[in-house]
Formats: sequence, structure tokens, C-alpha cells
Amino acid sequence: MSRPKLSAVAELLKPVTWFPPMWAFTCGVVASGQSFQDNWPLIIVGILLAGPMVCATSQAVNDWFDREVDAINEPQRPIPSGRMPGRWGLYIAVLWTGLSLIVATALGPWGFIAAIAGLALAWAYSAPPLRLKKNGWWGNAACGISYEGLAWITGSAVMAGGAMPDSRSMLLALLYSLAAHGIMTLNDFKSVDGDRQMGIGSLPVQLGVRLAAITSCWVMLLPQFVVVGLLIHWGKPWHALAIVGLMFAQARFMKYFMASPVERALKISAFGVPLLVAGMMVAAFGLRTIGG
Repeated sequence: MSRPKLSAVAELLKPVTWFPPMWAFTCGVVASGQSFQDNWPLIIVGILLAGPMVCATSQAVNDWFDREVDAINEPQRPIPSGRMPGRWGLYIAVLWTGLSLIVATALGPWGFIAAIAGLALAWAYSAPPLRLKKNGWWGNAACGISYEGLAWITGSAVMAGGAMPDSRSMLLALLYSLAAHGIMTLNDFKSVDGDRQMGIGSLPVQLGVRLAAITSCWVMLLPQFVVVGLLIHWGKPWHALAIVGLMFAQARFMKYFMASPVERALKISAFGVPLLVAGMMVAAFGLRTIGG
């Protein structure tokens, strides 16, 4: 059996998708309040685990089990195009899962547990019998938790010496996981036709394009309102105000998006979502300066 080219392997692992969990891990590191200088080797390992390992694994798993859907929606991808021959897509997914677990052993008990949970969600999202992505509510929740919440918690756990993170950091991780559910919905608008044909109940398929667009926007905004309230409660009004400003800018992009969701989903992902994740870092720095 022929082997795939390295370029096809790199495309399968999708480096462009690694940024969100790497960013969320870094937010967890910042929120911990611990010294960067004293922990930089573990920080580097954690960033590599979050992006090139666990996230890359999820991309390989998804492409293997989505190969029939991709043949309709995106036939140029490595597997349906034949550039990833035979079962190589599955072999790479299994290999990267094992390598991720090995790397995760360096991050202490909580970091290792978070990595296991993230990998389990990656397989449950795409692979039968669960295949959570067949229902947009469950599938997007799994992605949000894995990409944002677990990555944030891993960052905080690493900085705490592998111990359980601070409860306030855990709460922010949960809230941004919920917001990420809305972000994940944005990715579903480009594949409505193929999802409908293959029985995948993404939110645009279940709710219709217009209602799914409205839902995704509110799911992104509501957790941020809670974050603002928490920051005010924790005595960080300026951080809260900064997030309000970012939310106002997001709302402008959302209004533009809802006028034509299918055509503009990728644009709001490119220009609106970075404002949300910028707010994550603002919240992390707010928590960092609280202390004790």
C-alpha cells in the first residue's frame, strides 16, 4: 500500500485549527497567577500537547470518520481525494492519540486527566457508536469543552504543579466552553447540504439556517455577560469593561453575519471570533491579578 506524502499528513492534521486550544491553554496559564519563568518548560510542553498533539488528533479522527461526508462537501481533502490512501488516516489518528498520551504524562495528574478527557471527546465526537457530531447540540458541546475548557484547565493545572486548578479559573473555563459551542456552529453553515444528505443533525440542519445563526450568536454572547458579572464581583471592573467593548464589536459582526449566514459564516469566524478569544485573555489577566 502506498504511503501518503508529508504534505498530505500535514493537511490532515490541520495546523490552522491548533490555535484555539493553544490559546485557551495559555489563558489557563495566565489565570493561574503563577510565575511563567519558573514553569516555562512545562508551558511549552502543554502548548504542544494542546495544539499539535490533541487538537491534531481530533482533526485526523474527524477526517477519517467524515470521509463520506467530505466526499460531498469537500472532496479536495486528503482522504476523499486519494492523497491519503487506504487506512492511513485511521493509522495516523491512532498513532497521534498514543503520542499525545505519552506527552501528557509530563504534565502531572490533572494535566494527564484533562488530556485523556480531550482525546476521549475527540473520538466520541466523530467515531461510532456515539458520533456526537450527528447532533449539533452534543457535538458542538464536546468540541467547545475540548478546545477551550479542558485546554484552559490543563494550563492552570500545569502551573499548579499538577494539582486541581482554582475554582474561579474552572468557572471561566466552563463559561468559555459554552461560548465555544456557538463558535463551533459557525463551522456548520458551509456543509448544510452534505450534512442533510448524510443524516448529520447540525444546528443549521435542525433549526434552519436563520434560527441557527441567531442561536450561535446568543450562545457566544450570553456566557460573556456572565464573565463580565463575575469580573465585577471579583473587583475587576476595568477588565469587565474591556470585555463589554469587545462584545459590542462582536455584535456588529453578528448583525452582518445574520443577514446572510451561509455566505458570511467564515467571515465572522475570521473577524468576529478573535474578539471573543481576546476577551478570554482579558478575563485570564483579570483573574491573575486577583491573587489568593
